[in-house]
Amino acid sequence: MLYLCATPIGNLEDMTFRAIRILREVNLIAAEDTRRTRKLLTHFEIHTPLIRFDENCKEIVAEKILSRLLAGESVAVVSDAGLPAISDPGAELVRLAIDAGIKICPIPGANAALSALICSGLDTSKFLFAGFAPKTKKNRREFFEKFSTFEETIIFYEAPHRLKNFLEELAEVFGDREAVLARELTKIHEEFLRGKISELIKNLDEPRGEFVVLIEGNKNSPPPEGNFLEFYQKLLEQGLDKKDAMRETAKKFNMSRREIYNKVIGYRL
Repeated sequence: MLYLCATPIGNLEDMTFRAIRILREVNLIAAEDTRRTRKLLTHFEIHTPLIRFDENCKEIVAEKILSRLLAGESVAVVSDAGLPAISDPGAELVRLAIDAGIKICPIPGANAALSALICSGLDTSKFLFAGFAPKTKKNRREFFEKFSTFEETIIFYEAPHRLKNFLEELAEVFGDREAVLARELTKIHEEFLRGKISELIKNLDEPRGEFVVLIEGNKNSPPPEGNFLEFYQKLLEQGLDKKDAMRETAKKFNMSRREIYNKVIGYRL
């Protein structure tokens, strides 16, 4: 059995009785950061052998883990905090285990994205988890454009030293929407900052701690097709090249450049 075992995201009291039992009973624990996990195991007097499983060694270690699973042993995968396989190398191990016919069992527990969502005040009936944005500006822009027309509440993770740039670039694509910054969830300095994206940027001083960023969904109904085609055509007539005209049209109508491109090509056909 491969167990996907949740660990606390800050407060050790969020560790479940079941998680403690499973971590004691399995033959091996695979952890992204063994030093951090060792502290958790020591606190709960868990002495199960531990192996490192992160992005740098996941392919080699995954084969070792699969061999032990196929031999009849049980393995638990843990993340640094929260649920494994969410923005975590454990996702690949799950796919490999499924292909090998190995049973998988979730051990539920703390999760930063959902904990932030239920306290955000934003729509919880429909939401989308986007995880971490790409590190390069060009890729981030394309990443944001993919989600800009979604009506669902969108949830991101971001590190404190990139947070201000993240919000500034997000506002360029999404517009000045309602947003929530959830900081240091379940810890002593837990905090929720709510307001327009511009207000949050203005009030950010020196952000510290791990952040969950929640953005309200697109409340504007999609524009009639002719409207943005006409706008795009006028930009061309004004002398803009096709690439810039598509970018400005996408920004104006809160659409992705890919959507504009596909509509323009379809219109010409």
